[in-house]
Amino acid sequence: MMPVVREFTLPDLGEGLTGAEVVRWMVEVGEVIAVDQPVVEVETAKAVVEVPCPYGGVVTARYGEPGEEVPVGAPLVTVAVSPSGGSPSAGPAVPEPPNERPLVGYGVADGPKGARRGRVRAGAAVSAVLAAAVPEVPAPAVVPVVVPVISPLVRRSAREHGIDLAGLTGSGPDGLILRADVERAVAAASRPAAAAAAVAAAVAPTSDEVVPLRGLRRTIAEKLTRSHQEIPAATCWVDADATELMALRAQLNRSAGPKVSVLALLARICTAALERFPELNSSVESDGSGIRRHGVVNLGFAAQSDRGLVVPVVRDAHLLGTEQLGTELARLTETARDGRLTPAELTGGTFTLNNYGVFGVDGSTPILNHPEAAMLGVGRIVAKPWVHEGQLAVRQVTQLSFTFDHRVCDGGTAGGFLRFVADCVEQPGMLLRQL
Repeated sequence: MMPVVREFTLPDLGEGLTGAEVVRWMVEVGEVIAVDQPVVEVETAKAVVEVPCPYGGVVTARYGEPGEEVPVGAPLVTVAVSPSGGSPSAGPAVPEPPNERPLVGYGVADGPKGARRGRVRAGAAVSAVLAAAVPEVPAPAVVPVVVPVISPLVRRSAREHGIDLAGLTGSGPDGLILRADVERAVAAASRPAAAAAAVAAAVAPTSDEVVPLRGLRRTIAEKLTRSHQEIPAATCWVDADATELMALRAQLNRSAGPKVSVLALLARICTAALERFPELNSSVESDGSGIRRHGVVNLGFAAQSDRGLVVPVVRDAHLLGTEQLGTELARLTETARDGRLTPAELTGGTFTLNNYGVFGVDGSTPILNHPEAAMLGVGRIVAKPWVHEGQLAVRQVTQLSFTFDHRVCDGGTAGGFLRFVADCVEQPGMLLRQL
């Protein structure tokens, strides 16, 4: 019987995403693949993910080069499948296609052991069965060596810098190649190149470079532009003496148990302030017809990752204590650095905490995280001259800034919120009143 050629299109990846950028192909034309085998690695505005194909057979075509944007619903690969699934005399069986079952999220269905294998060379019998649908493609001479790499960010970094992962010795468990291993290889390779570049720069004219807006960078640009165009934002700020807050943190961290971060304390202060000023935990309806006041606090916080600025969300933050907030903040921060945040962990925020003090700066006027109505910014905590109890003293001082949507409240409410936050920073015992 003649093989059937099936087309696999880029599935709907959810969360309103309309496309994805091809990062790396994981199969070649002419390669035999199993049902649910990952065929391509793509980057969306949310994460870098592997996309499995629901058909088993021989790959007859691929669509899209690395760096190219593929819309949802556009073809990714075509696969020639055997209607009968093959027979013992016909060589290895080609799995029958599933009943058009959809992919769920970004997951890959569990298959038989070895289903997520590397490339497999098509045998002569399989090639004969599928010759009508698959052009003759030279089979690889050997099965590629499996490189011990888990993180797609490590693979991407190596690819961008021209590092051959097969030539690296990993420093992780069981020889796992880590990001630090790639960075060391890049540094070693760049030393002779840097000298040559310095000579070339001395004699060659400079030229401009246009960097395309893609993936997360484009999503950030679109969201910030929309926020700036749609939201009439205003900002107020105040300096606060954080000496007592830092002393409380030191006291808490002297006891057994998880360490309490400054961010966790600030997060707890934010939830207490939003309980007192609930109108700031809101957003304006997209048609401007009303203000939606949210019944829960989903606290977003700005985090820098290799892919750019992301805002992970701590859900139901108002129900968590300081220690619980610290645990969840730490987990999400680590996940962001590894590039493994899910769409659910990046959406649904109702208020954002932005600790830009980690960059060594005092103040900022951030753009709101659309469609949220407010954001608290915290600068670095640094020793400064300060009048304390009528005497000039050196105290740990920080600048707090508060940006808000002027449609949801006036200056009195915003000022009251910021003053309450500043009072809690200066006198953290005030939080006891919120218990």
